[in-house]
Amino acid sequence: MAYSETRIVIGGLAHVPVLIFIANFIKGKFGIKTEEIKDPVVKGEPVKIIEVSDTLVKEGKAEAIKDISNKLDSIEQRADEVYEKVKKKKKEKKKKKKNN
Repeated sequence: MAYSETRIVIGGLAHVPVLIFIANFIKGKFGIKTEEIKDPVVKGEPVKIIEVSDTLVKEGKAEAIKDISNKLDSIEQRADEVYEKVKKKKKEKKKKKKNN
């Protein structure tokens, strides 16, 4: 019994979703499952503002406060840089695991 070309094409197209389903099922059963890594969100504490209106601050103390605040700023910047480097390395490790 001979079939028309149209009937053969329609039959082939009807089987495509079935083949896709089977391929996804096999991929799901035997594929490597990866864990999703969530970056911890660090919430900053609100900054306390102290107003000094009536008291006099000695120049030495004022300079010490400035030095400490500058050091704190540089430490915060360094911590941010280290955090970004660690985050980048985690992504690279994740990509290496995917490629292997």
